[in-house]
Amino acid sequence: MNFPKLTDEFIKNRLIMPVGKVPCVIDTDTYNEVDDQFAVSWAMRSPERLDVKAVYAAPYGHKLDPSIPGAELFSKFASQMPSYEPSAAQGMLNSYDELLRLFDHMGIDPEGIVFKGSTSYIGKTGKPVESEAARDLVKKAMAQPDDEPLYVIAIGAITNVVSAMLMEPEIIKKIVVVWLGGQPIHFEHAFEFNLIQDIPAVQILFNSGVPLVYIPCMTGASLLTISAEELQANLVGKSKIGTYLSDIVISQLGGPPIAGEMFGKSMSGSYLKGEDDMPQEVLDQFHCQAVAWTRIIWDISAVGYVMNPNWALTTVEPAPVLGDDARWIRTDEHRHPIRVCNYVFRDLIYGDMFLKLAHD
Repeated sequence: MNFPKLTDEFIKNRLIMPVGKVPCVIDTDTYNEVDDQFAVSWAMRSPERLDVKAVYAAPYGHKLDPSIPGAELFSKFASQMPSYEPSAAQGMLNSYDELLRLFDHMGIDPEGIVFKGSTSYIGKTGKPVESEAARDLVKKAMAQPDDEPLYVIAIGAITNVVSAMLMEPEIIKKIVVVWLGGQPIHFEHAFEFNLIQDIPAVQILFNSGVPLVYIPCMTGASLLTISAEELQANLVGKSKIGTYLSDIVISQLGGPPIAGEMFGKSMSGSYLKGEDDMPQEVLDQFHCQAVAWTRIIWDISAVGYVMNPNWALTTVEPAPVLGDDARWIRTDEHRHPIRVCNYVFRDLIYGDMFLKLAHD
């Protein structure tokens, strides 16, 4: 990797959110779940703050490397999801098609805005993956004025974004990456779907020195859950896009208590692995009697942060080091600064999103 060396002062200045309209692109595995659809739709309905110049379809695949702790259990759970897809290439195409559907529901012409992304991951090759998305990101980033960075809102595997950085390392002077993925730095591990799909790409991201706002999932973005009742009260029947998104969420909610147990075991065995030291033989004796179902819509955290930094608590910290096994490595080595999200104000984020999506 041969990236320009940015000074700590330059990076810290870049990590102060600008006032006014923000030029941005969105990189998203849109069909993987439903949170991406909410994030993209909300962003497109916020022209007073976000100048969305492009939306890129990111790859996703649920067939994970079993050597990574927690991957096998997570894959078993993911195989029961409606959006299950073992192929990264097909996952990207599914996401591209879903973006076209979203734009149709919003009455927006996708021509020149929506681009196909990578059909594979960077992986151990360390080489960029060619795609329309990566090339367009390079083009748009290099066209930005030096004093007005392009915000890259990334809510999937980081392959497209890092591929663009590898194609043209100079773009790290021109962009600020806001990425949702991984787990808090104080966790023993960083295991999370966006991260483990392309660990080498994440390592490049954190080692590159690019101005980065890092939004971990658990304890932060994971606060952004929503219920069927809230959707019915705020979005259903109020707009075409609001009803479309709500129907997807509501159709995925519910199920017997055993489904809640399976979800809980998957989360504690992967995303929250090692964060609870209660003996397993004790935990196995307790069971769910009922479930108050909600759905995680945590990808909206990245859009929410760019929309209004008052909606999140963030601090500037040294960039962490990520190991090949998706664990954080403690080091005394001087590392460049990044901004880390530690908490999100759930009600403020949903309030603005409901306001924007409740009308055509």
